This record gives sequence, structure tokens and C-alpha cells, in this order.
Amino acid sequence: MAEENKKCAFRTSIGGQALIEGILMRGPEKQAIVVRDQEGNLVEKVEPLRFVKDRYPILGVPLIRGTVNFLDSMVNGVKALMYSAEFYPDEEAGQPSRFELWLEEHFSSKKLESLVVALAVVLGVGMSVFLFMVLPTLLTGAILHFFPGFPLWGRNLVEGLLKVVIFLAYLIVCSKQRDIYRVFQYHGAEHKTIFCYEAGLPLTVENVRIQPRHHPRCGTSFLFVVIAVSIIFSSIFFGIWPVTNAWLRTLVHLLLLPLVVGVTYEFNRWVGRHVQESALARILTAPGLWMQNFTTNEPDDGMIECAIRSIELVLPSEKGKDAW
Repeated sequence: MAEENKKCAFRTSIGGQALIEGILMRGPEKQAIVVRDQEGNLVEKVEPLRFVKDRYPILGVPLIRGTVNFLDSMVNGVKALMYSAEFYPDEEAGQPSRFELWLEEHFSSKKLESLVVALAVVLGVGMSVFLFMVLPTLLTGAILHFFPGFPLWGRNLVEGLLKVVIFLAYLIVCSKQRDIYRVFQYHGAEHKTIFCYEAGLPLTVENVRIQPRHHPRCGTSFLFVVIAVSIIFSSIFFGIWPVTNAWLRTLVHLLLLPLVVGVTYEFNRWVGRHVQESALARILTAPGLWMQNFTTNEPDDGMIECAIRSIELVLPSEKGKDAW
């Protein structure tokens, strides 16, 4: 029976993101945002998806599509977060500053939204690159400055370990924030609902509740694999071309980043297809799944209802079109 279930299991390309009291879900044809407002009602927003690769096919080829899809997900994710935040305005916010008034005067609401989204994406990517790529390299250079005879393979090892430690510390700190806890509950609801759909079960609160909350295609796992792949690539590169200067090593990390993201994306696609039947895939995804202990929490029934509605809104018109 277990073997039969593995063969019949359906793996969907539908994925989502937790928001402020809501969920963004993306299917093959459209995306949906479902937010529970302060009165307890579910507010829905559905939009058709427009893919860049449809206009520029070269951006959809392997290795290139990973970076393109990552940036596209960042932009859509920031927009969805801003939308969900509108239902929970900051009650302590005072009068708008002169700079805010100047922006409102010189930019239309649409242009201002685009500017804010672009700035948020740049800051988000920049902070991630700094924390998980640049900072470990600079710290390693500072530490090993006092050990001039330290071997190159040792430098690569220390740098790699610092990347993992900083990433893990970042997840732990985020998981301890009270406001983030509920967002991570919605994250768990999103994963559980996708698992329920992939199992072919009716999308009910009872069926979703019993599903696992760790999914192999989660963004947490993706970021961890990005770090792991960057460690492998940089070790190979610096093994062939020894570079000890911290700033030059940082530059190499940045130049390798698009390739690292591209390889990670293809890895996630392979895992998504084979994780149930491949022991190797399960071993390779185990660290990322474990780290989801910090980024997913058990949801309540209201959160599950929100997740169920969000996935219902993006189910394709043609059954099986969302196959991974």
C-alpha cells in the first residue's frame, strides 16, 4: 500500500508565501492573496500571472531561469506583503514626514508603489548577500589575519562554517520574534495545505491539519541550498585559483552568485520530482527540512481555512496542468 501511494502521489508546482495574517499562493495560471482582516473575514485578491519567459524565452532556459524566477518571486512577495499590511495599519504611526509628503507630491501612487517595491527587493537581496556571503568572508579574513600561515583549504572551511552558523543564528533570532511567530504559523498552514492537495485528499481543515509542515520546496530549504552550493563552488574556484584577499574573495562570491542561484533552482526542481522515491534526494534535503523547524509553526484552524481558500483560487482550469 505504501509503495502504491508513492507511485500515485502527485507533485504540484503550486507554491506560496506567508503574509501578515494571510497567504500568497501561486499556481500555473494565476496567483491569489487571501488575508483575514480585523473583522475576521477572508479578503481575496486574484490576479493572472504574466511570465517574463513568455516575452523573452531565453530567460526560461535552465540555470538562467533560477535567478529570474527568484527575483520575480521577491517582487511579487513584497507586493503581497504590502497589500496584507494595509489591513493592519500601524496605530502608533504619527503624521507623515516631509520626505513622505514630498514622495506623495512628486510620484503617482502606482509609481510610488513600484519605487517602494524596488527598494525593498534591493535591500532584501542586499542584506541577504551581505549576511550570508560578504560578512562570513570578511570575518574569516579578519580572524585569519592573525594566522598568516593558515592553509587555504582551512580558510575555505572556516568561511563555509561561518556561513552556516550565521544563517542558523538568523533563523533562530527571527523565530523568537512575537510578530513573526504568527507569520510562521501561516507558513506551516501553506505547507500543510499543499501536502494535502498533493495527497489527493479533499481540502478540509481536518485533512490539512494532519499533514506535515516541512516541505522540500520551501524557501528556507532553497536559501540553505544556496549557501551550501556557494560553499562548494567557492571551494572549487579558490582551490584552482588561490585568493586570500578578503575583498577579492567577496567579489568572486558576488560574481558566482547568479550561477549558484541557477544551480540551486535546478536542484530544487529535481528534488521536487524525486524526493519521495529517491533516498539520495531525501538525504540531500534533510538539512533544509530540519531548518524549517525555525520557520514554520503549527497553524490554527482559521489559518488553515485561509490556506485552503488560497490554493482553491489558483487551481488550474485543466487538471494536471500544475504537475511539477
